[in-house]
Amino acid sequence: MKHKVLILSGKGGVGKSTFAAQLAYALSSRKNCVGLLDIDICGPSAPILFGQEGKDVHRSNSGWSPVFVTDNLSLMSIGFLLPNADDAVIWRGPRKDGLIKQFLKDTEWADLDFLIIDAPPGTSDEHLSVVQHMKLAGIDGAVVITTPQEIAMADVRKEISFCQKVGIRILGVVENMSGLDLPFNCDQVKFTSAEDGTDITLRVRDAVEKDIHSHARASSENMHDPCSIRIHIDVFPASRGGALKMCEGAGVKYLGSLPLDPAIAIASAKGHSLFSRTKTSTGSNLHALRDSSTVTSLNSVIDALLSELGGA
Repeated sequence: MKHKVLILSGKGGVGKSTFAAQLAYALSSRKNCVGLLDIDICGPSAPILFGQEGKDVHRSNSGWSPVFVTDNLSLMSIGFLLPNADDAVIWRGPRKDGLIKQFLKDTEWADLDFLIIDAPPGTSDEHLSVVQHMKLAGIDGAVVITTPQEIAMADVRKEISFCQKVGIRILGVVENMSGLDLPFNCDQVKFTSAEDGTDITLRVRDAVEKDIHSHARASSENMHDPCSIRIHIDVFPASRGGALKMCEGAGVKYLGSLPLDPAIAIASAKGHSLFSRTKTSTGSNLHALRDSSTVTSLNSVIDALLSELGGA
């Protein structure tokens, strides 16, 4: 394995596993051989994020064969070993440690360019296990995921402290869900009356379009097409400067920010790649997204990460 990268966050619900999945998809789309190891024992999400629910891990005398999404992208997760996807995993630390060690030792990965390790939130058993068992093999470093608000970054600072104490290089921090940015005319934008909650979307759109056209005629200026107007909402306000400010204070690399985009949620729920050129069942949603500012931001973050890895 050329590179081994941990995806961490001290806070749950910040999109860490979603980022890990799309990072694996992106690297594989760039002709790399990629493996993703999901070490979230109690809440595995890799089967859903890659559309591989119900798949089984093949076991032989030589070890476990990972589940292949494509020829150059493979997965390992406890989610493939459970008899029922809804079964709770109620294990103490030593048993978790044993499974993680088995994942690392017995999985027959191909010759990988990248092993992406998706860890659960926090700084507990799973993190200590993977660091201990991979100490001799070497970990390139960790990517830490946060959202802009202080309640998330308070936990993320603890994750940065954990990495520093156990000797893991921090490759950088990604600020996820950094504002909701939607086209004015997209299906997700609805306008309702404050009085009775009735849907007035069409009336608002008609009024905006008429106003734009009337101003254009009066001033002989080229006004914005309503289709080009975007709505931006800071869903998670960065009350103390956001991830960039935190990185400056902690002396770690800021890799960039990613927007809160409903199309990412659709892709994750369906197990689709944002980097695929193949038409999927989500149709125009992913086709509209793949060349959008969201994918541009993702590629920018990935390029910054690869630069930290020495231009891999």
